[in-house]
Amino acid sequence: MNVSLVFIRIFFVIISVFFMTTFMVSRPEGTLTANALTGVGIGVVFGLILIGFDSIFRRFNLRSFNIAVIGLFVGYLMGQALVLIFNAVLNLSTIGSLLPTHALEMIKIALFLFGTYLGTIMTLRASDELYVSLPFVKFAPTAQKKRDLLIDSSILGDARIIDMCSTGIVDHHLVLPRFIIKELYAQVESGDEHSKAKARRCLEVIKKMEDLPTLGLRFNDTDFPEVKDLGSKLIRLSRLVDANILTADISRVQMASIEGVQIINLHSLSNALKPLMETGEMIKIKVQRYGKEPRQGVGYLDDGTMVVINGGGNFIGDVIDVQVLSVKHTTSGRMIFCNALEEGLEEQHKNVREKQEHYYNDEEDLEQ
Repeated sequence: MNVSLVFIRIFFVIISVFFMTTFMVSRPEGTLTANALTGVGIGVVFGLILIGFDSIFRRFNLRSFNIAVIGLFVGYLMGQALVLIFNAVLNLSTIGSLLPTHALEMIKIALFLFGTYLGTIMTLRASDELYVSLPFVKFAPTAQKKRDLLIDSSILGDARIIDMCSTGIVDHHLVLPRFIIKELYAQVESGDEHSKAKARRCLEVIKKMEDLPTLGLRFNDTDFPEVKDLGSKLIRLSRLVDANILTADISRVQMASIEGVQIINLHSLSNALKPLMETGEMIKIKVQRYGKEPRQGVGYLDDGTMVVINGGGNFIGDVIDVQVLSVKHTTSGRMIFCNALEEGLEEQHKNVREKQEHYYNDEEDLEQ
């Protein structure tokens, strides 16, 4: 929690205590001391309620808040319009004289609330049909919008980001904050040799990304001088511009999950794009049934992929180690062909059993 936020919270608690105490002291009922203590108590409770609301709405970004405010304004105008129309109808007819006063007031309140709610909901739902630019607000098609990706310093130190940018999958969606570039230049000018070399590599990656013709790398000048940690700055910026964070730092995932920010980790993305199985890879599989060929067994992975095991017919019902030979893609899905590693062990066990049988047969002949 930064100093500015603590100051604002304390300030509003003091303001709440001041106003509530002033109001209670001005009342003629009760003693001055009792009224003052009551005002202080009410002010503290009200201040804590304000802080509670701040904690509840901390994950809402500025853009969503402003759109909601505009929706309330439109709803207020619609509610007022319905009440004015109802008053005009009453003035031009005799309906007002037939209904009691409290019934008319209830109808007006109901019309106002109905108009406010309907106007707010319609504004929020139809925001993709409005093309209006206002300060801090941009109405855009939310159903078709693709979030931008904020780049942190760890992703710049990974050479795979250049290959990823070259694919075109992130064209016009990468945003690099200026405060990260300033930090890299600061590390180049002052720091140990390892930090200087790492910062230079990051700056070279930025230069290569700028040279990519279709990437469309953008820069964001927003900074938070009161925040010293780069990770906290990046999270605040992502909430402000409603963007995701592209990172290669695993520790960043836990920090951002607490703040309600979505993280795209380059290592997780790389693992997700790896082949299902690679030739020569060792896996464990349960042999469930016989295959079509002699001494062939069949097992299944957790996702239902069929594994054909040469030499696995002798291990039905057992979990064995197998080595991947190849992966074949068919119209019905993938098929993995493997060799059973226990096949050689089985031959050894068979030879041992044969030797033991010969030994016991020789012993019986000697006894006879």
